[in-house]
Amino acid sequence: MKILASCAFVLLLASPLAAEVVRPAPVFLWGNSAGKAASSKEFLGRPVVLLIANSPRQWAFRSQVGQLQLMYERLSAEKIICVAAFSQTPGIVRSNIPFVTVPNGAQVASAFEADKGFAIVVIGRDGNIDYSGGKVLPCQRVYDLLNNSFAVQQSLRRQ
Repeated sequence: MKILASCAFVLLLASPLAAEVVRPAPVFLWGNSAGKAASSKEFLGRPVVLLIANSPRQWAFRSQVGQLQLMYERLSAEKIICVAAFSQTPGIVRSNIPFVTVPNGAQVASAFEADKGFAIVVIGRDGNIDYSGGKVLPCQRVYDLLNNSFAVQQSLRRQ
């Protein structure tokens, strides 16, 4: 019986159902350069790093931005989009990394279940939430998460 169950599990992993987005990211709105509201659906096909914090002055937020700056050249080669959502105090991000700022940060924090103050969410090219956590990640870990997503791995496989 155990052999049958393990065979079924292996077949499920190899099936096309495994290619579906398991944990889709909630849709949120952001202000584009023309000042109009745009949907996060426009980011599909590009990796997104979403930083959720109470304010831009929060230590964890500033620390995570500092970590991203260490490898930003490599991250930008992956066409990464960095998004900031402030749940309590709006502000600007003081960084050489271009950030998209979400106008409704409290709603985004609630949608991503990140009401504790700080969260980092890594969304893959396929719209799947590849990582969500409340601790500052080293820059190499963020880079590894982006390159180990299902969409990237599938594109690297031989046909």
